[in-house]
Amino acid sequence: MCRFMIFKGRESMVLSDLLTKPAHSIINQSFDSRLRLDMRNPINGDGFGVGYYTEHNEPCIFKAITPAWNNVNLNNLSQCTESELVFAHVRASTQGVLSETNCHPFSYGKLMFMHNGGISCFHLIKKKLINHLDDKYFLYIQGSTDSECCFALFLDTLDKMGFDPSSRDTKFSHTILKKAILKTIELIKNWQTEVTSEPSLLNFAATDGESIVVSRYITSKTDEAASLHFSTGSKFFEYQPGLFKMERLNRSQDVIFVSSEPLTFERGDWLCVPTNTLITITNKNTVLMHPIEDEFYDGGVGERSSGFAMSKGLMGGVPPSEEDHTQENGINGNGNTIMQQVPPLEREGRANFKAAVH
Repeated sequence: MCRFMIFKGRESMVLSDLLTKPAHSIINQSFDSRLRLDMRNPINGDGFGVGYYTEHNEPCIFKAITPAWNNVNLNNLSQCTESELVFAHVRASTQGVLSETNCHPFSYGKLMFMHNGGISCFHLIKKKLINHLDDKYFLYIQGSTDSECCFALFLDTLDKMGFDPSSRDTKFSHTILKKAILKTIELIKNWQTEVTSEPSLLNFAATDGESIVVSRYITSKTDEAASLHFSTGSKFFEYQPGLFKMERLNRSQDVIFVSSEPLTFERGDWLCVPTNTLITITNKNTVLMHPIEDEFYDGGVGERSSGFAMSKGLMGGVPPSEEDHTQENGINGNGNTIMQQVPPLEREGRANFKAAVH
């Protein structure tokens, strides 16, 4: 299944330091995921997309159907492009054919959108979703994925809230984007639960170039959603070739990452977002977490099973260190055989959740 990564900083970063140089960058994850537990479909090779904003808050998107790790244009572009806000997505198709129109992120006006997951029995609710849309948002859909339909529904929701998604002058905020994402999730949840009990995985990410909203959500009270992590600090830098870490000189949030899988090998760099939670990042770089309190919310304290998301290849935690990999399936210093262990889903996000939202 898919992976996405979001970067927001007070200062711009070269895209190569985000996408290609880190040893566990999203591009490397696309073909060498150390965290993927479902190895039946281990490669995100069905296209990719990178979206970033210029200094004038104009979204630029580069997509291709070639594997991300084998695209010369991406490598050249990333070395000479800087941005303060970047969306990146690698795709393993579950809905729709292999085409650039099906690659994320999607854009409309100054908005960008990505999705990691899938809507269960989408073919049974697609007509209902389409009928709900105003014509201009139905006509916007060019591809054949459930993800693009979700974006069209998000745009339609913003419009019905009184905000024109096509206008470059429309003033959004993290509050408005949050409300629209929650309504989009609610509509999909209601339609889906009418036709099947199999959960839908709805990790959405949306931005207007200033504020960002990201969901980690599943239509289940007992299953984990697709994995999602975030990291904040004062600086993200390369301390050895290919190895990056987050520096924290103070409590500032000058650098913010949200990612399906952590981008570094430092366990302390990353916090796991609890299932059925929404993250908002304000235009001032403040990160807030909000519980999505519906019938699938467990209060943030229930023990959920990772089996469903794992079966979809959508579960990951902090990657093992390079030292761990030099020893995997080998002999340690005590002469004992070592077998590689994929680390379990981190629970520190759940432990710190109440403190973060109260």
